Amino acid sequence: MFTDELRKVLIQVISSWQVLAVTIVLVLYVFLVNFVARIYRRPGRSNRLLLPKIKPGASELPVAPSETDDLGLEEEARPKKK
Repeated sequence: MFTDELRKVLIQVISSWQVLAVTIVLVLYVFLVNFVARIYRRPGRSNRLLLPKIKPGASELPVAPSETDDLGLEEEARPKKK
């Protein structure tokens, strides 16, 4: 697939000090960015995304309004007779 000359040139390019130096600098940069991101990340943020939100009293069923509820809304809606 590759000729011997192309393999030799490829090995020389990969093993050159410039390519190795840039690779090491990039790896150190990625580690630094991850370190800073871990420092400034809010604690517990990932836990809140995984757990469902439970409101206090959520286990109680909502009560439907009945006809005996006296809120006085009917009296306000009707005009008063004089």
